[in-house]
Amino acid sequence: MQLFYDPDIAAPRHTFGEEESRHCVRVLRLTEGDRLHATDGRGTLYECRIAEADPRRCTVEVIAEHRNFEPLPYRLTMGVAPTKNADRFEWFLEKATEIGVTAVVPLETERSERRVFNPRRGEKVITAAIKQSLKAFRPELRPVTPLAEVLEAPFEGRKFIAHCAEARAERGKIYLPEALRRGEAALILIGPEGDFSPEEIDRARACGFEEITLGNQRLRTETAALVAVTMTAAANGPECENEELKTEN
Repeated sequence: MQLFYDPDIAAPRHTFGEEESRHCVRVLRLTEGDRLHATDGRGTLYECRIAEADPRRCTVEVIAEHRNFEPLPYRLTMGVAPTKNADRFEWFLEKATEIGVTAVVPLETERSERRVFNPRRGEKVITAAIKQSLKAFRPELRPVTPLAEVLEAPFEGRKFIAHCAEARAERGKIYLPEALRRGEAALILIGPEGDFSPEEIDRARACGFEEITLGNQRLRTETAALVAVTMTAAANGPECENEELKTEN
């Protein structure tokens, strides 16, 4: 299935912009009568037939709509400090989109090495990733936000902060897979290469964030963020139906 993205697509006919039109007609060499799929990024998958194969204004007829197509069974918001090397953060955006994430918030922290982030490049990376991984729901990329604003903003769900310092809580840090519950909304914060400051960790705890660990390995920012996304996806994956396997594992 070849997937195209246009947030403005709607039945019964739609004309793609120049970029998608060129890809459809020039690159894929599709022509009148050929079928393709498109999404608005809000959960609807459209089955379309090409009516006019113009490389600048490709027009399609919508022949079927599939609403709420393969939604995530959970909501995950990742707050991640952009890396000094912008390519690494864009790599995280790509892979997180493929695996499953609801929103990404680039964080501005005390020790951030990059406080400016190119949102247009980030949006392009996400768009390419949803098309490649055939997703009808497009993750939201929010503006660079000071950590204090994220800590104090209302959030309906569990809130976690991963850090490398000693745990403040008496129970210690919780291993993320053991903390997650199926189907719940989660907000996970990952700090910069220099980690969150002690004051930021204390403030997060005061705002209801639980301290977590992702394991014993020391990870780069983008790796830690992707590990958290992967753990969340695994925790919300298909339940094992074989009771013997449950016992053995």
